[in-house]
Amino acid sequence: MDQFISDIIDQHSQELTDLARNIWENPEMGWHETKAVEWTAACLEANGFDVEIGAYNMPTCIRAVWGSGKPVVGLAAEYDCLPGLSQQLCSYQNPVEPGGNGHGCGHNLLGAGCLGACIGLKEALTESGKPGTVIFYGCPAEEQLLGKGIMAKNGAFAECDFTITWHPSNYSSDTMGNHTSIEGMKVEFFGRTSHAAGAPHLGRSALDALQLMNMGTEFLREHVTSDVRMHYMITDGGMAPNIVPDYAAEKFFVRALKRETAIDTYNRVVKCAEGAAMMTETQAKITRAGGLYPTLQNSVICQAVQEARKSVPVITYTEEELKYAEELNSHCAGYTPGIRPLNDDQTLRYDNTFGSTDYGDVQYICPGFQVTECTNVSLAPGHSWIITASSGHSIGMKGMIRAAKLMAIGAYKVMTEPERLEAAKEEFRKALNGQTYVCPIDDSIPDPYER
Repeated sequence: MDQFISDIIDQHSQELTDLARNIWENPEMGWHETKAVEWTAACLEANGFDVEIGAYNMPTCIRAVWGSGKPVVGLAAEYDCLPGLSQQLCSYQNPVEPGGNGHGCGHNLLGAGCLGACIGLKEALTESGKPGTVIFYGCPAEEQLLGKGIMAKNGAFAECDFTITWHPSNYSSDTMGNHTSIEGMKVEFFGRTSHAAGAPHLGRSALDALQLMNMGTEFLREHVTSDVRMHYMITDGGMAPNIVPDYAAEKFFVRALKRETAIDTYNRVVKCAEGAAMMTETQAKITRAGGLYPTLQNSVICQAVQEARKSVPVITYTEEELKYAEELNSHCAGYTPGIRPLNDDQTLRYDNTFGSTDYGDVQYICPGFQVTECTNVSLAPGHSWIITASSGHSIGMKGMIRAAKLMAIGAYKVMTEPERLEAAKEEFRKALNGQTYVCPIDDSIPDPYER
């Protein structure tokens, strides 16, 4: 069946590549992925799926279903982009629109790859006569922290026996390492304005408060566990240097490999803000921006994908593709001249990463696994124009097609071998150890579509 699934996906490769390229050429930020949703839904309908646009009360969310009965597998797709990473299809930095959006995380590939896996699974179940339901979840705004959390709050994913997804990368390897949990906040300080030279004693600087808060968090770094990451961006620091600013604001992220550690550190950062307000006689306003769980990779599903890697050949690249990759690499840190093949490491890895993904929330609802496949040049830094330039190129498209095959073959093995599925569920139960998923998106988070 491995070869059958690969052949089916190859037969649809042009359709999938066209979809991924259309989304790449029309990058849309989270909550605004209307074209990506329209094109993805049309492709799903053409391939026999029952499609709902606007699922879970989210205008740019898709739920598409094929099949009936158990087991139920869900594929979590994404299609949002990033700001400031606009890039033409060339090997030097050259934006289509200066400061414009771009697929610097490869989500144009991610969504189309999941769709390809759904097609492969559908045809394999039809061919074998095995029961099962395949669900494509089009998930909005992964880059905005909230997408899958809002979906989960509104009932998504609980219907699944397990889920699977993938992410573009600069290497090909399954990993049991985890991504971090995250908590986000917006911090605002309110003071009193005055002339900075003529009457500074009458002012109460909101910017002073913001800087003191940040200084407090810098000292806090010494007193947290080594997996904690804290980073911030000042969004408003005042109007002019000779005016004591009565308003200042920033966005703040806290990450950690355990959910409880992220929450604890978040609360300590809040105390830094409150202390800064007290020192400066200003007022602090903390608005929680949402959060997400760390990932929880399931080794049983991982093993099924590892077995698929033995039957799906590694990617071969043309001389033109290798030359293009070399030119892109030349813009990266650590570059030394000499053609580098793209990374086709197929081993199992156990290293953690300190990025975050809202797919972690899904993995605390039911067993899940995230495949990693090479679509970027070997030295590409995350969230860069270099990834945009890779994600629209045949290098990215080849990785997408292989990822679709790996997901479909791995998922088919779990769906059609009851002992595997039960083992995946048992591992999931032991990992949770009696915990239940508590959605980080509570009623205090405004509807992102109404902002």
